[in-house]
Amino acid sequence: MMDEARYNQLVSAAFKRILGAADTIDPDILEADSTGDMVTLTAASREKCIVNTQRAVRQIWVAGQGQGIHFDYDAATGTWKDDKGRGLELMAFVADVVRGITGTDFVYPG
Repeated sequence: MMDEARYNQLVSAAFKRILGAADTIDPDILEADSTGDMVTLTAASREKCIVNTQRAVRQIWVAGQGQGIHFDYDAATGTWKDDKGRGLELMAFVADVVRGITGTDFVYPG
């Protein structure tokens, strides 16, 4: 299991990337709030995508559109992958949920 400092660094980078993408969307369409261990993306319809840490197991959990997915960091690819082996990747999954709740593309800054 990775150490806490590395986990915190990876989570911080992931949250910054998600918040950066949210900043490109009109706040009347999507609001983003960050509270340390959680990022909440709220659509105008009040539907949400919630991204939060699970420090004890060194995962990021995402809830949105009736799904809850757990992601582990994959050092080989440098990405967060779902823990069930379905081929889901954190950033793509969050983008899909945001697209589903807003109808707007969620584009991560370069």
